[in-house]
Amino acid sequence: MKKWVVAIVLFSMLSCKEKKVDLSGDAPVKVSDFVAAFDLQKHGYFIADTNMLAEEDSTIISYKVATKFIPDSIFDNLYGEQKQKLIFHPVGRIQKTNEVYLMLNVHNGKQVQFAVAAMDKKSKFLAFKLLFDKDNKEGYVYSTTVNNEPSFIVNREKLNKDKQDVYTKVGWAYLSGNEFTEIVNDGNEEEKNLAIINPIDTLPKKNAWSGNYAVDKKNFIAVRDGKTPKQYHFFVHFEKKSGTCIGELKGELNVLDAKHAVYSVSGDPCLIDFTLNENELSMKEKGKCGNRRGMNCLFDDVFVKQIFKVKKKK
Repeated sequence: MKKWVVAIVLFSMLSCKEKKVDLSGDAPVKVSDFVAAFDLQKHGYFIADTNMLAEEDSTIISYKVATKFIPDSIFDNLYGEQKQKLIFHPVGRIQKTNEVYLMLNVHNGKQVQFAVAAMDKKSKFLAFKLLFDKDNKEGYVYSTTVNNEPSFIVNREKLNKDKQDVYTKVGWAYLSGNEFTEIVNDGNEEEKNLAIINPIDTLPKKNAWSGNYAVDKKNFIAVRDGKTPKQYHFFVHFEKKSGTCIGELKGELNVLDAKHAVYSVSGDPCLIDFTLNENELSMKEKGKCGNRRGMNCLFDDVFVKQIFKVKKKK
């Protein structure tokens, strides 16, 4: 009889130990419990837009819990005022010697996106990257293969109007700094189909600096309203030297006066000065931004504001 009692007690203790912490509210949560919500993946990973919901854990992570460990500014840049409505579901965890990678689904109403967050060995946030949407309107099939390094290879493909299979493969890896770096870009699509996605395009642009500034479709900077008239979100992309040297950066600029602003983040060696002169926005790299661009080109450009005329109804 005593043996049965001991067995029941041990079983109860193990059950309590394995029970996951509730992450769906706003109660205090330890970072170890947050990380433990993501099941360990030992041998790479593959996920497609057709099965991404089936792969996610039923565990719900609230916005308040997620932003205890992933900076609120990440979601502010991506979703603006919609960020408070976000909920998250764990997909898996990849554990390396110096980093841990948390794969998760981000639910924004009916929109679902697959993403990865990188943390260091002490579970301090390093970087965040959206990889693909479940429901895209371009007719592509998306998938991500996660290799052991790990690198995250996003593949998109579809049949074109000539019934030919066209694809684009882009690979991302966390190397240093505070962003994922593009390490692979391959495909057989025509250049005109490879549009560059502006991740802040839908944010408001009512304040003085806001707008789209460009040289052409592959060299541009978008500026959108921030929390105050002196703070702005921006996204810049450029391609120099016949497309062999590419730079890209998304962040926040702080206005110093009517004509001058700066991108500067504590702990980030990258520093960029911005100057607004009537309808031109120029940028000048002052710090070390090498992990956001090619080795032989700088954030040093002048963009012209794009003016869109509204057609009057007849």
